[in-house]
Amino acid sequence: MKIAVVGATGLVGRVILKVLEERNIMPDELLVAASAASVGKELNFKGKSLKVTSVDDALARKPDLAIFSAGADVSRTYAPRFADKGCFVIDNSSAWRMIDDVPLVVPEINAHIINADTKIISNPNCSTIQMVLALWPLKRNYGIERLVISTYQSVTGSGKKALEQLMNEREGKHGRRAYPHRIDLNLLPHGGEFLKNGYTTEEMKLVNETRKILDDSEIKITATVVRVPVKGGHSESINVRLKKEFNLKDIRRLIRNTPGVELHDEPWDNIYPMPYYAEGNDKVFVGRLRVDESEPNSLNMWVVSDNLRKGAATNAVQIAAYIIDNIISK
Repeated sequence: MKIAVVGATGLVGRVILKVLEERNIMPDELLVAASAASVGKELNFKGKSLKVTSVDDALARKPDLAIFSAGADVSRTYAPRFADKGCFVIDNSSAWRMIDDVPLVVPEINAHIINADTKIISNPNCSTIQMVLALWPLKRNYGIERLVISTYQSVTGSGKKALEQLMNEREGKHGRRAYPHRIDLNLLPHGGEFLKNGYTTEEMKLVNETRKILDDSEIKITATVVRVPVKGGHSESINVRLKKEFNLKDIRRLIRNTPGVELHDEPWDNIYPMPYYAEGNDKVFVGRLRVDESEPNSLNMWVVSDNLRKGAATNAVQIAAYIIDNIISK
């Protein structure tokens, strides 16, 4: 089996390699590809040095499976070309997420929709992944009527340049900027590009991707995305209106029993999810569960996860593992 990682030198690409290694996914050949500026560099995998190739070179070597994390433009150009050679493509960009016949997958929820003919599979946005995984047991057992979401997203969600800006500002240095304003000691209510409706592209991803993954176009959703001076881990405040009356004890039970989710909900002992503790972890952490006393059948929850791992790399590798185990190996 031959696997390619396209965009291997980026923040997410490097974590993909790390997660492949941690999960002991050992192809016969691992191809690491990136832009022309990175060709010839070396990356470490399982104690071995791998030389970075161009995307065209990786394509010519006909991998069985490729994980893309090189941006939407690269994915639009190359994903169909890899797929035409029989390669399964797992894409981490926004390029294919809302295309009708491209599955948008969080494995714990809907991996079953992937089959041998599904050559392009889309990885959802990081903030969507952690949210839908926390909401999935509520959707199955009670139904969801409405979501009001506020996110507090780390700078690593914007890439290396944003992390560099934060650390430079923290150290009083000048350098490249990813944001129109300072980010250290500040908050930016600005994620993605602003649209004509006043929302941003990041906010509309939460709306549209959630409906697609949960297979429910009727859920009412509104979102505000905020970028915060945190280097790893997205946090979300979510107000959920369910379709049925609920018992908070049962909500806790459902969340506690959901694969990939961990309940940290003992606020009287100062136990609640925080990005500081989520960084480097594959779990989605849920806490601050409480009844919304102003609205029927509603509750509030606080959801935190590492955006580079479950929000990107780990989710993609989980999809890859599903394809290897259930399609390629059979």
